[in-house]
Amino acid sequence: MSEQHSDYPPKTCEIDRLVTHQRLVDAALAGRKTQQRRNGVYGYPGETFTLGSADFVITGLERQSLGEMTETDARAEGFPDLSTYKQLIISMHAGMDWNDAQEVWVHTFEKLDS
Repeated sequence: MSEQHSDYPPKTCEIDRLVTHQRLVDAALAGRKTQQRRNGVYGYPGETFTLGSADFVITGLERQSLGEMTETDARAEGFPDLSTYKQLIISMHAGMDWNDAQEVWVHTFEKLDS
């Protein structure tokens, strides 16, 4: 994890850990998922990663509080609505309460043409 980007903090995890839940991998492959929120930086704009047999590129990286999330953001995460997104996140992280003030890194990405 030695790669650094001058506009962002150092990575907290490798890019291949950005999208790991199979349902979300499938949504990205189908074009229904173009964002992933993480507590830390997993990849920088311009960096590529592979899901299945498809390559993706990170097109944006920004800080956002959970309270700033919109219905559009939830759909970009691969969910039908914000309520469903919140329920899954809470169920995946034992003991977590949704905190509108918590800041996360929004990784925006797109599928590259084959």
